Amino acid sequence: MTSTNYPLPGELTITSDRLVLVACSIAMAHGIIHDRARTEALLNATIPEGWPLPALRGFVPFYIQMLAGDPAMLGWGMWLVIHAADRVVIGDVGFKGRSDGADTVDIGYSIMPAYRSQGYAYEAARALIDWAFTQPGIARVIATCLPSNAPSIRVLEKLGMQRAGTTASGMLAWTLAKHG
Repeated sequence: MTSTNYPLPGELTITSDRLVLVACSIAMAHGIIHDRARTEALLNATIPEGWPLPALRGFVPFYIQMLAGDPAMLGWGMWLVIHAADRVVIGDVGFKGRSDGADTVDIGYSIMPAYRSQGYAYEAARALIDWAFTQPGIARVIATCLPSNAPSIRVLEKLGMQRAGTTASGMLAWTLAKHG
């Protein structure tokens, strides 16, 4: 790998105290499936065994099609979470597409087990929410989680999200307004 510094030149990146978030490009997404070494070189970071988790791995082909059809979707889908000091991909965070027409985006996140319970999910989600609220037309971020997922509930509460009920599938719904 090269010895470039973060943030990565030419990439859509967000930095926080301990993390670098990189919007997953088509080249990176292809590499996740077909050539991990290529994506590691693009990121200047190691991709650990077991990442991505199965749900994200299944989403990557759809994400590639989404970006190929609309390159402006970059930033409104997958972001790779890199631990800056370790230079390792420790998870992902992202939106489930651009605003739904009501100025709302839906966020999700996942952190590798070895890096859980250290505040990384909160730090990554906080950085991405802050970025979203600087984008034109975004006034609200929503999320869902299982009622049994106590760590995710703690993250959402720490982000200042408010419970907004339960979805038809039994998930807890959360919301955060831009100015409140």
